[in-house]
Amino acid sequence: MDHEGLRHWSKRAADWAADYHAGLRDRPVRAPLHPGAIARQLPDAPPDAPEPMETIWSDFESIVPDGMTHWQHPRFFAYFPANAAPASMLAEQLVNAMACNALIWQTSPAATEVEQVMVDWLRQAVGLPEGFVGTIHDSATNATLSAVLTMREKALEWRGLEEGLSGGPVLRFYASAETHSSVDKAIRVAGIGQRNLVKVATDSDRAMTGAALQAAIAADRAAGLQPAGVILCAGGTSVGAFDRIGECIAVARAEGLPTHVDAAWAGSAMICPEFRGLWAGIEGADSVVFNPHKWLGAQFDCSVQLLCDPGAQVRTLGLRPTYLETAGREEIVNFNEWTVPLGRRFRALKLWFVLRAYGLDGLRTRIRNHVAWAHEARDALAALPGVEIVTEPRLSLFSFALATDAATEALLQRINDDGRIYLTQTRVDGRFAIRVQVGSFDCSKEDVMLIATTVQEMLASCSSESFSSR
Repeated sequence: MDHEGLRHWSKRAADWAADYHAGLRDRPVRAPLHPGAIARQLPDAPPDAPEPMETIWSDFESIVPDGMTHWQHPRFFAYFPANAAPASMLAEQLVNAMACNALIWQTSPAATEVEQVMVDWLRQAVGLPEGFVGTIHDSATNATLSAVLTMREKALEWRGLEEGLSGGPVLRFYASAETHSSVDKAIRVAGIGQRNLVKVATDSDRAMTGAALQAAIAADRAAGLQPAGVILCAGGTSVGAFDRIGECIAVARAEGLPTHVDAAWAGSAMICPEFRGLWAGIEGADSVVFNPHKWLGAQFDCSVQLLCDPGAQVRTLGLRPTYLETAGREEIVNFNEWTVPLGRRFRALKLWFVLRAYGLDGLRTRIRNHVAWAHEARDALAALPGVEIVTEPRLSLFSFALATDAATEALLQRINDDGRIYLTQTRVDGRFAIRVQVGSFDCSKEDVMLIATTVQEMLASCSSESFSSR
């Protein structure tokens, strides 16, 4: 294909995309396939000769769409969404066309400077004070890893970068059991070791408290271990738990420990001032991460890390060999020095398009609707015989279950096999529960209320089958 061919096929792809989104409600949310079904439709070896684009396109249409779980489906209520607003998709088309690598300022000045401004727009939007600056990562996993590596090096006075960890002190990090598995992964990848991630006990609201954190730190100091950092949860993936952010930051500061707040999902909701009480005290954090690709319509990947002072992270992750220098610009911002990868996509463009195309008011309305509709769905489910609300809504996330784990698992399987909606599971105090998370960019109240309708129908079907089999 040449660029003239690209002109033709790009237009066809745009038409296909519009039709695809228009028809999503007619598709099952999750692909009704077994593992290997797609691979069996592909040749075992690559072609030696070029193939016509018409053939490639035909194969795409016949194989791929029906083999997808449709993350942009308005009834995707499973994992936190990876939303893609139309304005974001348009920006990504332009980014793909330019195909830049924004590894340093001079390789993509616009990419670097738009990123600086967009991060500050988001800082203002979520209510963080002036002084916080930041960067865009691919995902919260890498943002958290960057924060953990920085905490590690601060604790080691930057000796780890040169000497490694062998023979050094045993470093201890603190988080609640409600934190995302990416925290565990960061601890492992950073060489800290899983056993040195202390999962602090939570209260009845599933929150880590300042008192519990203080006790855990004191116990480690008494045992001759070295506390190194605290990772706080603001909207946990399982059931939406929030640690006592302000309390825990105060304890960490008194103990001389840096803090990183994982608000990957819930952070976007803080563009609505009425929700900010959930992370009260956040202004004291050293690092905060949230994902605009989860709830603000900027498609994956787009994870923003805000830092009260980037110096320690740049010292930890920054390398500037001669070939990455910009002559006469020693103090210029090169965002690769803030993150793990050297290569960087122009992720800020989609933020620029989305924030302007919908405005903060438009995005706030969507989030407020999702939260309100989740509460209505909760009430509709609670009214069904045999359904118990296991955890109440935190923003737009809650969970429910039947009397037994086996019955709940069977219900979830029926729901997802039915295809009209897609839900996932968690465990709450050992109990199997079904998660409901409302956040699809284009969902409607009718889409959300279909959750209770579907559950009611599945329960009636189960009862009818049980009766007829007796």
